[in-house]
Amino acid sequence: MEPITLTTERLVLRPHLPADVTEVHAACQDPAIQRWIPVPVPYRLEDAETFVTEKVPAGWQDDSEYNFAVLLGADGPLVAAVGLVTRGAHAHEIGYWAVAAHRGRGYTAEAVLAVARWLFTEAGCVRLIWRAGVGNTASRAVAEKTGFRIEGVARAGMEHRDTLRDCWVGALLPSDLGLPSRLPYLPSPSSSPSPSPEPVDVSAGS
Repeated sequence: MEPITLTTERLVLRPHLPADVTEVHAACQDPAIQRWIPVPVPYRLEDAETFVTEKVPAGWQDDSEYNFAVLLGADGPLVAAVGLVTRGAHAHEIGYWAVAAHRGRGYTAEAVLAVARWLFTEAGCVRLIWRAGVGNTASRAVAEKTGFRIEGVARAGMEHRDTLRDCWVGALLPSDLGLPSRLPYLPSPSSSPSPSPEPVDVSAGS
């Protein structure tokens, strides 16, 4: 896929450029990112260079992974990053992190919504998957704020630093954002709201 740029009211999302190496390197020194995100530890400048100049363009070229730098305006600082990995013909999995100095302002949720709308309307995605290690409440808060439905806990569902860990799993569908789906969706009865019971007239009593 050709790299694309997305814009929101406050943000510009574009594929990482070589100029981002220093900011990516600085952001990934954050202990919170190293705790939950599978980045190398220690995170060296060479790791940021490899990610930005090799992994990002290769992923766009072979449609295996789409990574966005999230900027506060076209010339603003890096405030977050959003990545997408293909999961079969119809789904993608999303991951994200926020720069520590820019947390608490809603930038990550705003970026995730922009990426989700693009995936559903332009990239043919019909299910966007979210996973996070159990305990990663910051990631879960973003997921819930943007409309993901938490579907449960996958035991040993995530490998992190050569260890299998339990993870929360959720998904976002086009219909959750009021968008049409490329494929029809027939939910199971248990996924649909239960109908209200018929009113019962008890006034006559026995």
